[in-house]
Amino acid sequence: MGAAALEADVKKEELDEKSTPTGIVEQSDGLVVLKDGMRLHPQPTSDPLDPLNWSSFKKHTVLAIVIYFMFTYITTTTVPAFPELQEQFGISYSQVNWTVAIPALGLAVGPLFWSSLADIFGRRIIFLTGTLIAFVSTIGAAVAKDYSNYMAARFFQGFGASPASTVGLAVVMDLFFEYERGQKLGLWVLAIDTGLLAGPIIGGFMDLVSSAWIQWLTAILFGVLLILEFVFMTETLYPRNYMLSRMPLSAGGDIDMEKIEHQKRDPHEVDLKRTKRLLMINLKPVPGMRHPNPWDSVVRFILTFQYPVVVIGVTIYCFAWYWWTLSIITMLPAAYIQYSPQIQGLLFLGLLLGTLFAEIFTSGRLSDAIVLRLAKKNGGVRLPEMRLWLAYPAALLSAKVGLIIWGVSIDKAYHWMVGQIAFFLFAAGIQMGNTVITSYIVDSYPLQSMSVITFYAVAINLSAFVDPFFIAPWQAKSGFTWAFAAQGIITFFVSVPVFALLHRYGGILREKSGQPRWVNPEYTL
Repeated sequence: MGAAALEADVKKEELDEKSTPTGIVEQSDGLVVLKDGMRLHPQPTSDPLDPLNWSSFKKHTVLAIVIYFMFTYITTTTVPAFPELQEQFGISYSQVNWTVAIPALGLAVGPLFWSSLADIFGRRIIFLTGTLIAFVSTIGAAVAKDYSNYMAARFFQGFGASPASTVGLAVVMDLFFEYERGQKLGLWVLAIDTGLLAGPIIGGFMDLVSSAWIQWLTAILFGVLLILEFVFMTETLYPRNYMLSRMPLSAGGDIDMEKIEHQKRDPHEVDLKRTKRLLMINLKPVPGMRHPNPWDSVVRFILTFQYPVVVIGVTIYCFAWYWWTLSIITMLPAAYIQYSPQIQGLLFLGLLLGTLFAEIFTSGRLSDAIVLRLAKKNGGVRLPEMRLWLAYPAALLSAKVGLIIWGVSIDKAYHWMVGQIAFFLFAAGIQMGNTVITSYIVDSYPLQSMSVITFYAVAINLSAFVDPFFIAPWQAKSGFTWAFAAQGIITFFVSVPVFALLHRYGGILREKSGQPRWVNPEYTL
């Protein structure tokens, strides 16, 4: 199919439903459900099968399954085994670095394949299929006899785990209101960063058995995850606009959500299979909505380049900030070569603790609180740019403090605790920055959340794929001090000005670029 035909196909996806200028889908009778005096998005129904109406326990059970850390854990858990892999396959340090890059490539390619399928057949079947692929390919990596077979298995590990990087976030969008998303997106980002950092810690101890047992443990974890998905993960793709026209929350005038929270109707009033009433293994398109074509995720990825706030924000974060994470992860064994793989794994604790600290104290909840306070001062209107305030301290922590101090500490042979402090500060900044950018692009285009997160997932995993190819030669030529000081300078003096410009002109850019001509399928009739 030609590019013109693909774009023409997308142009057919006009926004049928009535929506407010801020992208809030209204009730069929024009009513807007309120929370603390501000409009809710998405608009809830009176249907007990609506994921927004599920119990907190049910929501968080599904959330815990879909934000699993395995999809980044697989990329780095082998890092402490680099010496063994070099000896086993007869490869250089640069080549063993590529074993981290290849699953990141699978994670980058996967969203373009899975995203539209998840909007057609639902989230559950995509998670089950992807986890099964990751499980089988992990076994392949454990038994691989040569470098090429090992690399092929590593690619499919990433490809199979990749639904978590886009479809997982779509599930978060299905389950929670906009005002809750800062915290939930923070948890999703926490899963990304925790997986990257916990992988080497666990892998270091599994290396006591053998490098192959790092993969066998990963296979066991994927097997457990597959069982949890099958038993506990309920379908969350919900025909929201269709059900709003049939089971709206009804009252005279605007509705206060807290006052009608328990007024739910009989789900059998509408004879449409949805969420909990779908088959355990659903192989048919989810009814009640208009579905994209299987290739639309690729088309929409290309068309997203028309929306500069997404392109600028994601590109700068991924290629001027985030990818230095892989620099630290892949160069740590070379920096601390005097230590055993187990000790090297434990040296990732500083990164892990910084990530956890940021999420608890300075990330998702703080972002939500800042937006709520600013929105009340703005007449109850939330603006996506309100999310960007945390970007500035985050860049300062990651760049000017974390990266530079760590590089200097290695060349000057400072005590390893100095490196741990630098790791803590760097990781805290990365966690805050990741939460900022994902919240910002989703708030900018909430009706197209799957597309913008697909764009983000492809970009961030491409950055993780590229970095290991150049960091080892760069460090060998320049040394740790100048290699990592340069990274810190790039991060701060590129990211901060660009985010400041987005902060000032993001709304104007969105207005000039207009709204995308497509929406998530749950907002179609």
